[in-house]
Amino acid sequence: MNYRHSYHAGNIADVFKHYVLTLVLEALHRKDTPFCVIDSHAGAGLYELGRSGEYEQGIGQLWPERGAWTALAGYLEIIARFNPGGRLRFYPGSPMIIREFLRTGDRAALLELHPQEYACLRESMHDVRGIGVHHINAWNGIRAFVPPKENRGLVLIDPPYERPDEFTAVAAALRHGMRHWRNGMYLAWYPIKSRRPVESFYRAVAAIKAPAHAVEFITLPLDVERRLNGSGLLVINPPWRLMETLHASLPPLAERLAGIGGSPQVRLVDLTAN
Repeated sequence: MNYRHSYHAGNIADVFKHYVLTLVLEALHRKDTPFCVIDSHAGAGLYELGRSGEYEQGIGQLWPERGAWTALAGYLEIIARFNPGGRLRFYPGSPMIIREFLRTGDRAALLELHPQEYACLRESMHDVRGIGVHHINAWNGIRAFVPPKENRGLVLIDPPYERPDEFTAVAAALRHGMRHWRNGMYLAWYPIKSRRPVESFYRAVAAIKAPAHAVEFITLPLDVERRLNGSGLLVINPPWRLMETLHASLPPLAERLAGIGGSPQVRLVDLTAN
């Protein structure tokens, strides 16, 4: 409830998360049938980048050399739409990225509990057809909106992990989702600080017995447990060839964003077989 994303917008975790999100949304475009996207912790939608902020280690590193990152072209094109003229001033959060992919007939349910974030998001989306902005607890919202009437689409789960039980809450939301919407796609972000909660989370997801993969994107050594050394995305029902694409594109991205003194690692873990 206290978390606000503005200082963290465009950081390394956002670059990783939103790049993968664009790939999943691009995959949903491969069929003409309508889809629905449910965003559990939507945030304010669009962030103005200040003189300082974590974006300097993330999108700020890639932006001057964006022409060289052909694998990230779709993601970077969306960033460019919010920065006409080429100067990096704004960073779109997941709701704005989702909005860019909605076609006539597609739909999104954006969930946000923080009152100020919700107010900003509602204002920015008030005239956009097909998008509902809901002032609701994420876990209640997922129960309310899954399954969507389209029976095709994505649930994005992206909590701030302020509470010690949020890994457990994410696993419970995924269990509920797969019980009620087996063919939906699920994308859940999580921090990598200590291995113990991450491995416990993997066991909980494996117990769901769904086509599930964990993608770890690490840029700092793992020997400092309370620091955000990297982050991961749990993907259930990944679109065709997503894992192959990430296997090729993420290592050079991790290498670039790790910088001097970093420790870039990318791990793709098949939790279906566990």
